[in-house]
Amino acid sequence: MNTNLLTLLSKQLGRTAASELVSLMHMSSKFRIWEEGRVARAELAQALNMLLFAGVLQRVPSGKAYTEDVVAAGGKVMLDHGALRTVRWFGSGDLPPGEAAVTRILKPLGYQLNGVYPLDRLNMTGRSYAHLDDAENISQFFVSELHPERFSPAFQQAVARVLGSSSDPLSPAAFSLLNELERDGSLSLEQAHQLLPVLVACFARQHQIPALADYEILLAESAEMAWIATEGNVFNHATDRVPDVVATAARQQQLGRAIKEKVEISGSGRVRQTAFRADRVQRELRAADGSLVVRTVPGSFYEFISRDRLPQPAGAEAGLDLGFDAGNAQGIFKMTAHA
Repeated sequence: MNTNLLTLLSKQLGRTAASELVSLMHMSSKFRIWEEGRVARAELAQALNMLLFAGVLQRVPSGKAYTEDVVAAGGKVMLDHGALRTVRWFGSGDLPPGEAAVTRILKPLGYQLNGVYPLDRLNMTGRSYAHLDDAENISQFFVSELHPERFSPAFQQAVARVLGSSSDPLSPAAFSLLNELERDGSLSLEQAHQLLPVLVACFARQHQIPALADYEILLAESAEMAWIATEGNVFNHATDRVPDVVATAARQQQLGRAIKEKVEISGSGRVRQTAFRADRVQRELRAADGSLVVRTVPGSFYEFISRDRLPQPAGAEAGLDLGFDAGNAQGIFKMTAHA
């Protein structure tokens, strides 16, 4: 086992939980070679992805139950990508607007833009980021931006009120370490220990408890923005890459789990996706009198994807189709719609 990775995870989770996480997740064979005490950007990216996946399992009981089934059958989860939502709004408190709050982290970790997907039915834009060092085996990020300017003035004002209280967890010291990581491609183990929990904290809700009235304004026009109001920048979903998503969906239906009825198929036919419906969570909202009320709302969810190889000339090695599809994505986003 790569001791850099295990040490990073153990520092955050404890040795037992870290070992359990390692045992249930597929990892690139490239991690079998490492420099003791010097953490490469790919190792730090992998540790971040694994910790964010662990967070999904804590918040998504249906995903945790599925993962337990995989492990019990002797398998491992292949984390294909994690998805999160942002808002391209220049009144986001201390945070940079939209995906800039995330890409300032992803690029030093070794990620590059891999595709742009207009999600026009949702008034959003999606972008995928793949890792330069091992795109097929290190989880991608699918980052979406919502465009408030496409909604009503009342909606825009509610967005400004909700996001205006956002704080930035990325400290000057952490920003400096990211610059060093981008320059050198690695950090010392001690530096990585300092940086990793700050990176994890960036994938959370950074704004204060939203007002109930604002939440209802947002929900009336965009289920996606209402979701952001309660959940922020946490992983909206994590995705297991499986050999046959249709068979996986049928099995989950047999088990009585709330999985999407339709498998989404890309225009090329090479990318197929489905998902569990978002587990319900309880979130506090602030009433007009300042008191807190609790509402049951959609939380995060668990997704499944199958990818085929790209067509290649005879004799050439075919790479995995790591693209996404706007139609697929918009269908999957419905998993967080209110019942």
